[in-house]
Amino acid sequence: MTDLAADEALEDAHRASFGRLVGWLFRRTGDLQLAEDAVAAAFASAVTAWRAGGVPESPEAWLRVASRNQAMSALRSGARTVSVAPEDLEDRVAPAPSSDAAAVDDRLVLLMVCAHPAIDPRMHAPLMLQAVLGVDAARIASVYLIPPATMGQRLSRSKAKIRDAGLRFDVPEPEAFAPRLDAVLQAVYGAYGLADPIADVEDERDAALRAEAIRLAEVLAELLPTEPEVWGLLALMLHTESRRGGRIVDGAFVPLAEQDTSRWSRTIRASADAHLRRAATMGRIGRFQLEAAISALHSSRADDREPDASALLALYRGLLQIAPSPGATIGAAAAFLAAGETAQARTLLDSLPAETVRSHQPYWVCRARLALAEGDRPVARAAAERAIGLTANPAVRSYLLTSLRS
Repeated sequence: MTDLAADEALEDAHRASFGRLVGWLFRRTGDLQLAEDAVAAAFASAVTAWRAGGVPESPEAWLRVASRNQAMSALRSGARTVSVAPEDLEDRVAPAPSSDAAAVDDRLVLLMVCAHPAIDPRMHAPLMLQAVLGVDAARIASVYLIPPATMGQRLSRSKAKIRDAGLRFDVPEPEAFAPRLDAVLQAVYGAYGLADPIADVEDERDAALRAEAIRLAEVLAELLPTEPEVWGLLALMLHTESRRGGRIVDGAFVPLAEQDTSRWSRTIRASADAHLRRAATMGRIGRFQLEAAISALHSSRADDREPDASALLALYRGLLQIAPSPGATIGAAAAFLAAGETAQARTLLDSLPAETVRSHQPYWVCRARLALAEGDRPVARAAAERAIGLTANPAVRSYLLTSLRS
């Protein structure tokens, strides 16, 4: 077997098994950091072993044994102090799950542990992204606009709290999910957002992470079929996914309003609409349903209908009322600007704290467009330069250089 084949198998195993292995080991030790470190070490050892001896018949079973052995070594060395003795792990290697439903359970329950009320709410989503999906601290930090070292320290403190407080890892009944559901939904959406870059070439790892986030949302919908926000989140991600084919054409970035709708996936969009309709029948509105409805309006161009501007503004007003955030505020400002309501757009942008938007590229894009609409070219140019400087993707940079400097 070639090194490439072994590495591809290892990548597949990481996507499929990382969260399950961490959850399985955490249940036996109560130490999330120990579980993550042991699983990471198992994957590292697999690189050499699989390249030399080939990929095992059951990669997850191999990794499960290796993870357990790594945890036992850490416990014997005294590097970790937990309530389980090393020998207690020796006979606790369960077989790999035999069905997709069983395969997801450990990850979903781990999501709930990371959303425990004893944990700082700001750390719920980062913890879930790292523990369940294996996203590294530096990548998480880039999303939350803080230094990687700071994010690493916060993650470590949160894991220590889980260990020291002895937070339980029981499989909760569906009704016990509700108090932590919002944090879980945000984490799943955060995972999707991490893997949703605008790239010239599709990254297989990003595609796999998006698929994983969507699959977690689908499982949540199966477990909690009467929770409208679960269906709203699923609809939102699928609407975004349905338009992926129109974003980059021949290496050039195409903004949403100008995309060729024939490049969008009608099948995925139909699923998204069905999920949103299902959520609407439940009579409890929420952030993800509103965001999905906004996305659905933009997708209505595929039916040869221009998005209803008044409906779009009404949805944004509702979103700002029940779930205000910098992203929602900037989105609303852009919608008001497109509708010609520049004063309202300015009020919204002015309401955002300078520290929050200092390095936030969408804010500066919107600020530049507002200044252009108001005829203030010096301010528009300064904002455009800021936006372009914060843009890493060459296709988007090229688009902004043309559209904001014209």
